[in-house]
Amino acid sequence: MKNKNINMTEGKISTLIIRFAIPLLLGNIFQQFYNMVDTWVVGNYVSNEAFSAVGTVGPIINMLIGFFMGLSSGTGVIVAQYFGAQKEDEVQNTVHTAIVMTFILSVVMTVAGLVLMPFMLKLMNVPAEVMADATKYLTIYFSGVCGLLFYNIGASILQGIGDSRHPFYYLATAAVMNIVLDLVFVLVFHMGVEGVAYATIISQVCSAILTVATLFTTKSCVKLHMNKMKIHFDKITRIFRMGIPAALQMAIISFSNVFVQSYINQFGADCMSGWTAYSKIDQLMLLPMQSIGLATTTFVGQNCGVGKIDRVKEGVRTALVLSFFATIIPMIPVMIFAPQLVAFFNSKEEVVYYGTLILRWLSPFYVLSCSNNIHASALRGSGNPRIPMVIMVFSFVIFRQIYLFVMSHFISNHIIPIAMGYPAGWMVCSILMMIYYRKADLGKGSV
Repeated sequence: MKNKNINMTEGKISTLIIRFAIPLLLGNIFQQFYNMVDTWVVGNYVSNEAFSAVGTVGPIINMLIGFFMGLSSGTGVIVAQYFGAQKEDEVQNTVHTAIVMTFILSVVMTVAGLVLMPFMLKLMNVPAEVMADATKYLTIYFSGVCGLLFYNIGASILQGIGDSRHPFYYLATAAVMNIVLDLVFVLVFHMGVEGVAYATIISQVCSAILTVATLFTTKSCVKLHMNKMKIHFDKITRIFRMGIPAALQMAIISFSNVFVQSYINQFGADCMSGWTAYSKIDQLMLLPMQSIGLATTTFVGQNCGVGKIDRVKEGVRTALVLSFFATIIPMIPVMIFAPQLVAFFNSKEEVVYYGTLILRWLSPFYVLSCSNNIHASALRGSGNPRIPMVIMVFSFVIFRQIYLFVMSHFISNHIIPIAMGYPAGWMVCSILMMIYYRKADLGKGSV
């Protein structure tokens, strides 16, 4: 297999970050496209209630899966640091430990998702007309969640050694498969929400198989061997120490979003559908920034591994500039064509009204996320995930919940003031993250 690794400890920084980020961006675009197809199919060929159901379950999925995503990111940072320091035996032990951990957590996440699902749906104040479809979707999704977990741990490992292209290839394959299966299951077999859910888990299992197969066949230091499959307790301890803060951050923020969704749900199914359409467009707009952030984590991890702290700081400055422009550029056409973009998912007049309103109010504030995204990514890559977790949990959970309570009870309980809780949290987080980053010792957490 051709070596696709990128050594980020040498060479022009902007070129390395862009070269690494582009496959991540393309892969995430494919992933969002097939998520969009899910909502487009149910919005146009099933029902408005099904559309609301698929959109409203996002916080529940993200809460449980976000926890594992944090562990995956921690694994990727450790691999990147050992790879940068050329400690191949340590890379091997980390990779095999992570795969065994993922197998165990696949069982745990499946059971947890199925058990917690009724409680979470009730907590979100999901309307009765949406409840049945939401329950069907989540039951199928969590039954096949192992595919998503194995893909993400495999992708994090490959990205840690600078290979962002293989994960992109496999995500693109899964995206095409998901689109085809969506259309077949819904339009041909009339399976409704169940068809969309089955299409999702089948495509995710496909991407997982391809990713794990790559780890078994690669000639790089992350190659898997069946006789080495065991947990190394020093590595699982380091994965947890590095990954648990990010895992808790993602899970807690997603849990907080369950309450945010409950504020949105009180405005009715049309507003829920408008919010669902907005959220799909929102996810696309954030992808360039997030891809540059992931590239920054790997860049910082590899360079901290060899002690190049000045290069780390220069890389973070470069990533901030790239992130800012990558966020501004798509913002203008999105605001101009907001009604057409919302109507793509659901053409009902009330849905288009709510979706356009939210999109045009919130889009200009995405630039506030550049600082918190890049600085948090850099701190994680340097081996310091705890303070970013504290800052993000405070900004996105505590501050945002206080804002929503005060706004809804004492100022204005309308959709736009409620939705503005998001940019308010982004602003607080960016300010705090920038202050902390300037004082942080970036070499403290490296190997």
